[in-house]
Amino acid sequence: MTLIFDPWPWYISGPLIALVLFLLLMVGKNFGMSSNLRTLCTICGAGNSSDFFKFDWKSQRWNLVVVLGAIIGGFIGSQFLSNDLTVAIHPETIENLNTLGFKSAGDSYLPTELFDSSVFTDIKGLLILAIGGLFIGFGARYAGGCTSGHAISGLSNLQWPSLIAVIGFFAGGLTMVHFIFPLIF
Repeated sequence: MTLIFDPWPWYISGPLIALVLFLLLMVGKNFGMSSNLRTLCTICGAGNSSDFFKFDWKSQRWNLVVVLGAIIGGFIGSQFLSNDLTVAIHPETIENLNTLGFKSAGDSYLPTELFDSSVFTDIKGLLILAIGGLFIGFGARYAGGCTSGHAISGLSNLQWPSLIAVIGFFAGGLTMVHFIFPLIF
């Protein structure tokens, strides 16, 4: 059974995000998702091989609850609060993606050509995922956080390094989409 709801407008969801960030600020916490990978690695014993993972992970338990909430919320949203999984993409963009080999453009949120289970049997798909994952991991570590941490929490706290990081994220994304991506596909 799927319940049908319209997406929340910006004037409801935006203030709710601001409220959560204000509450985090009041209790001295910073929001970010990439720090959870460090916490999970530390829990699994990575501190035995690298000093980077030697920290009090128990102080980050609250952030692991955020990840669990994001997973549960995403599941609830996709299974019970969404009536249409197609994406509203401009027809010219769909045409351009089709010429690059993405026949599922506009039909789903994630292109099946990259995120279907068949990608694990294709060497090109595996290489793209592995190299992309390494770049994202390196970039998040080099920037001192991920897009959610810098763009949501860092900019809300008026942190200059977060502004620089977000500008870099957007510049890198635009470069990837307009110049590198067409060369790969």
